[in-house]
Amino acid sequence: MRIPLIAANWKMHKKQSEAVQFVEQCAGLLAALKPEIVICPAFTLLAAVGETCRRYGLRLGAQNMFWETAGAFTGEVSPLMLKDLQVDYVIIGHSERRRLFGETDRQVAQKIKAAYQHKITPILCVGETLEQRQARQTMAVITEQVSTALKGLDPADVSKIVIAYEPVWAIGSGLAATVVDAGTVAARIRTIVSEQFSMQTAREVRILYGGSVNRDNIAEFMQAAELDGALVGGASLEASTFASLVNTAAEVAFL
Repeated sequence: MRIPLIAANWKMHKKQSEAVQFVEQCAGLLAALKPEIVICPAFTLLAAVGETCRRYGLRLGAQNMFWETAGAFTGEVSPLMLKDLQVDYVIIGHSERRRLFGETDRQVAQKIKAAYQHKITPILCVGETLEQRQARQTMAVITEQVSTALKGLDPADVSKIVIAYEPVWAIGSGLAATVVDAGTVAARIRTIVSEQFSMQTAREVRILYGGSVNRDNIAEFMQAAELDGALVGGASLEASTFASLVNTAAEVAFL
């Protein structure tokens, strides 16, 4: 059975005191039975948030990383540095990284390989733009992004990956994809993995939905057979809101 997972992507928000307080408050509001929870703060917050997360049984994730271990790469953070801070997960290929910083499918693949080399589980983000959706290119875009990111990987590693379907047009817009659309894309992702590796590997991959997820629609997404959780942006910034979302997800996931 795939363990449900809810990941909080704080993006460029919170100071250290706010971040630690969030984790403490959120942990106190969570139900006893809960999905795996990953908190992904900015790089400057990883040490403090990680220490607090470990006290409450939550996982620590980073929002990005470079593929080299060390070198003359001003402003970058390596997987070795993340591992030193006991980071469990790393978001790779988020649409904001692709759109604002020009990350390519090839670079995403390099980062995926580097994460596995340092025993960090990737949360691979894939998704189409509004223009691609309107041109009926969603499945072609998803196929290219997933197949390129996973090319040449060990099946045992692929079985542990988390793939987040985040339609670019839904991120921060308040417009979430329908559950049917998200489930259809998730099913396609699983098919891509099965064709590239095996059906057994595909069954083990956890697939999340991301894009204007909130406590009002999380139950619907958790009911989709192919979805195993959510990558949450704006709704993860306030402790009570995020805890409510997680508790709602748990009610559905553990029925």
